[in-house]
Amino acid sequence: MTAAGPAELLAVWEAGLGLAGPGRALLLHRTARPEAGDGELLSAPVGEREADLLALRRALFGERMQVRVECEPCGEAMEFDLGTDDLAARPPRRDAPLRVAEEGWEVEFRLPTVADLAAVAEAVEDGRAAAGHGTGVGQDPDGVSARALLVARCTVSARRAGRPVPADRLPALLPGTVLRRVAEAAEQADPAADVTLKVHCPECGGTTRAELDIASYLWGELDAWARDLLLDVHLLAGAYGWTEPEILALSPLRRRYYLELCADA
Repeated sequence: MTAAGPAELLAVWEAGLGLAGPGRALLLHRTARPEAGDGELLSAPVGEREADLLALRRALFGERMQVRVECEPCGEAMEFDLGTDDLAARPPRRDAPLRVAEEGWEVEFRLPTVADLAAVAEAVEDGRAAAGHGTGVGQDPDGVSARALLVARCTVSARRAGRPVPADRLPALLPGTVLRRVAEAAEQADPAADVTLKVHCPECGGTTRAELDIASYLWGELDAWARDLLLDVHLLAGAYGWTEPEILALSPLRRRYYLELCADA
């Protein structure tokens, strides 16, 4: 993967300022795979996108990641280094559908894609808005879980006691045990789709589970980098009269040296 230059990355940052989480994730994925169209990116399994974003993060900011987690039992703030290589996982399966048999149900399904997650999130949000925000987290007004909506969307075929069940009826009919089996099978086939860290607290000895949202993490780093770089441009432009493209064309080392000269003047 070839990392974009400073000017290109600033353009990505500027474009992402007005976007919400899913839009920023797509923007970053497009940066990681500039040869791919949006249709291809949206149809990729979630774990494939996460792997691409981890590779982009490694190309831009290096191998080590600083992670901060609050201990759930005692509230202590924990900070530690995490290597992107530690998160490497096998590629997701993209060939034949997966199959689960449980409690008289037989469900064939494909791995969730980026577009699937976005569609389910939008459906849940629309359901909450229609109900006046009176539903629980991750549920639509009828009490159907986001997981059930996602499973129904990704189902290729479903049979109950040997009889086919239409996909639009699955969210209300699939029992929790079947939903869990489907989720477990999907996780085994695409382990990079949901990276969950288990962090042990040195103070109380408790364990905290924390999901790593690489898109949000990478955006936070890009945002901090862009604001620091624009400050450098401001200082050097004022000191030397250079234009932004001229300053961005400097290597980071030369840019830092000129800034040190400005500070010493």
